[in-house]
Amino acid sequence: MRANGSGPAATLRFEESARQIAANARYIAGGVNSNFRLGMAPGPLVFERGEGAHLIDVDGNRIIDYYCGMGATVLGHTPARVIEAVQRQAERGILFAGQAPIEHEAAKLICERVPSAERLRFGSSGSEVAQAAIRLARAATGRRTIVKFEGHYHGWFDNVLWSTAPGLNAAGPSDAPTPVAGSRGQDPSAGDGLSILGWNDLAALEARLARGDVAAVMMEPAMCNQGAIAPLPGYLQGALAACRAHGALLIFDEVITGFRLGRGGAQERFGVTPDLTILAKAIANGFPVAAIAGRGELIDMFADGVLHGGTFNAQPIAMAAMVATQQSLTPEHYERSSVHGQRLQDGIREILTQAGIKAQVAGFPLMFHIAFGLDAPARDYRDVAASDKAAYSRFALALLKRGVRVLERGAWFVSSEHDAGIIEATLEAVRGAVREI
Repeated sequence: MRANGSGPAATLRFEESARQIAANARYIAGGVNSNFRLGMAPGPLVFERGEGAHLIDVDGNRIIDYYCGMGATVLGHTPARVIEAVQRQAERGILFAGQAPIEHEAAKLICERVPSAERLRFGSSGSEVAQAAIRLARAATGRRTIVKFEGHYHGWFDNVLWSTAPGLNAAGPSDAPTPVAGSRGQDPSAGDGLSILGWNDLAALEARLARGDVAAVMMEPAMCNQGAIAPLPGYLQGALAACRAHGALLIFDEVITGFRLGRGGAQERFGVTPDLTILAKAIANGFPVAAIAGRGELIDMFADGVLHGGTFNAQPIAMAAMVATQQSLTPEHYERSSVHGQRLQDGIREILTQAGIKAQVAGFPLMFHIAFGLDAPARDYRDVAASDKAAYSRFALALLKRGVRVLERGAWFVSSEHDAGIIEATLEAVRGAVREI
């Protein structure tokens, strides 16, 4: 196996990944099973296994991983407690098409930890439970319109894949954004029930709600699909008050922020309790678990005429992984991991500043974002979209060649396995990457 490539002069190679992706493309479109795995230089990678904070690819490279399964693996790639729980449950059975005690235990944990979660329903993906939230909001209010914000991502379905990462040349004026579809083949009428706004602008949201036709306002309570942007002081509180005043529901998409900004998510961190919350990713450390949680009388509508189903909902093995993950997410976990995550942010910021590279390093200890070329911290999607993405992509590739894998969109996810030694190795790779670019 090739040595860890985190040193400043290391240059890893990825020929075997390229060969296998090309071979896979005979049977799998593009050689990958999600479009979000395309487009990264030097190309999609193929991994043999994970160990803690590392991935080992088919070329034998041992890589420090800050993808963390797109944010899901908050405990790293091989947490013993989770693996043991999965093995025990697998011996009892895989899928019952009925209920199992483990799902009650899992639901109780979430309802005890997430402020908005009086009751919940489990699903399998964030995209799926986002649809459940929209359906529930429309049933509860008798209204159709959903307010959605530029840069916020609520899944890949036609009715919400609008203005998630629009080009500024197509997005229209900031005070009246033009809805921009996210895919070829998308039903152009599917977005008719959306109203697109810029985020962190309370006056614009209040004005839109005053028209009286909004079923729900759906947002990432901290904008982490594009950037890692905290809400402005009073924004979430004002959004909730405006929803109450005008008969709309407030939905927090905590697919990313849930269990990364704390055990109770962004809503606990910022002290605002929405009507509904959707959760996924870090809820089960990489197992396919999602949830829609919220006020009891709303969630109970799923048992009274609002359809929500799914063959794999509350699959027992995934539930066992979820319980073990939640049991591992102790206050001590967050305290310890946050120290390392903050050290990483501060170190990167210092290195970039000393090198004379204009950049903003912002976010939270276990999830932050780097944007090149910005003079001030981003407040919304349009600020992030104005960053120098080409320069950051060169930086990300330079890091990968030194054994550190980061998302090209600027996001960094930190797990409990990124200890002090790994953070220092990462910072050494950052120094080398900065010299290269």
